[in-house]
Amino acid sequence: MSVPSAPLAPESLAGIAERVDVRIERLLRHEVERWSALDADLFEPVDAIRELVMAGGKRLRPAFCQWAYVAGGGDPADALVVDAGAALELLHTFALIHDDIMDGSTVRRGMHSVHRNFEARHAIRDWRGEGRRFGEGVAILVGDLAFVYADLLLANAPRPALDVFTELRLEVNIGQYLDLLGTVRGGVSVDQARRICLYKSGKYTIERPLHLGAALAGRLDELGPVLSAYGIPLGEAFQLRDDLLGAFGDAALTGKPVGEDIREGKPTALYAFAAGAADGTAAKLLADRFGAPDLTQAEVGELQAIFESTGARRQVECCIDRLVEKALGALDGAGLDGEARPRLTELASFVAGRQY
Repeated sequence: MSVPSAPLAPESLAGIAERVDVRIERLLRHEVERWSALDADLFEPVDAIRELVMAGGKRLRPAFCQWAYVAGGGDPADALVVDAGAALELLHTFALIHDDIMDGSTVRRGMHSVHRNFEARHAIRDWRGEGRRFGEGVAILVGDLAFVYADLLLANAPRPALDVFTELRLEVNIGQYLDLLGTVRGGVSVDQARRICLYKSGKYTIERPLHLGAALAGRLDELGPVLSAYGIPLGEAFQLRDDLLGAFGDAALTGKPVGEDIREGKPTALYAFAAGAADGTAAKLLADRFGAPDLTQAEVGELQAIFESTGARRQVECCIDRLVEKALGALDGAGLDGEARPRLTELASFVAGRQY
């Protein structure tokens, strides 16, 4: 089976994004009005969530949730699955905000990250204390608010769906710890890097949203195995593509600085493949400068060249192809209702070839 190439987002994503965005806007508009009536200063933290959500994002998690719901016989316009998609997007917002604090990232979706935004407000208003601590403290609270709003949107979901959502949240936090640990230790094997891929992003981006949709349709026990067979390899492929974009991506498309993962010393499979193959000067440069806080743009270019010359970039690309092929193979003969199978095939192609 050949893996189709689809660098453009599937058209179906636009409709899903619109429904989810309208739901989030309605919720946050109500919350802004509610808390601003108590104190005008409370506009800012809630609006920071709205601003980040509406600044971009692919809405992949709501899409996987919706098509699994459709696979189980559900209506894509059902308020229950729209709320679930909005909950997934707000949970993702929580994760992005906290991730930016942990990584010290200054830019997200082409604008200041939330903690840097509030740090700048502290400076402009000439407030007391340390601006960095204020910015990071507020951003933690803003992320926590997004987490709570995600829970609020799923309040009426059936118990099996809530159990999936709980597992999703546990896995993303465990994966983030593995990522932090791998970064500070300064070296991971390919197997360790792939485990981080799976738990930091893969399961929470694809497998668990699929399970959530099936649980909302009341068919998780029946559809869970095939959705996992599709979602686990595709989730790893998603994160491997993210790793390539973190090292080589176009800032105008990704909304983040070029080579950000290189500067942060992310424990990616790309790095692990390169470290295992490099020798001489290349090995020393990887050991000494990968993840260095004072890394120059020229050195980023040198490390990118090592990823190319060692074949690491090509190895990751081959892994992505194999994983997507495996995911698509899982859909063969699967008893999925309605449009689910062709739409999941489209999403797999997009995940494999996206440039943002």
